[in-house]
Amino acid sequence: MRIFLAFIGALAIIFAIVAAAFFFGGFYNVAASEEDPQIVTWALPKVRMASIDRHSTGLAPPSGMSLDDPAVIQAGAKAFAQRGCIQCHGGPGVEWAKFSEGIHPDPPDLKEVADDEPRMIFWVIKNGINMTGMPSFAKIGADDKEIWSITAFVKKFGSVKAEDFKAWTAAQ
Repeated sequence: MRIFLAFIGALAIIFAIVAAAFFFGGFYNVAASEEDPQIVTWALPKVRMASIDRHSTGLAPPSGMSLDDPAVIQAGAKAFAQRGCIQCHGGPGVEWAKFSEGIHPDPPDLKEVADDEPRMIFWVIKNGINMTGMPSFAKIGADDKEIWSITAFVKKFGSVKAEDFKAWTAAQ
């Protein structure tokens, strides 16, 4: 048994050395124009969702704030447009900017994200996602109330009519 465990340990050390040489030697291509290896394509979304789920546990809108309140949703739509979210994610009746097609991984379709739990959407907006184009809105000065309003808008993203979005985001 001792020989078997020593063999497993030696294999682990060899694997670690080869992996370190691969990554730190510059062999892993970090170009956004290249497809990731299948293992990375499989693993990163699972790691991302597990991290978001763990770190967003216990988050809830401030007392008295309803994510279904039309005023909160409209404020979120306005903040969404003013903060530049529209550039990468588009909006109801608005296409995303051409440059967002070069972001890797692709910015998510917010109609699909709308099914996520509000706490998870809030956490992503507040903290961003490392090594993607998603910034931390907390670092650019957005307070929690504004981030929750954007969360409310994202939850309703697929059901907002283009003309409503245009009216809500018009300069006043």
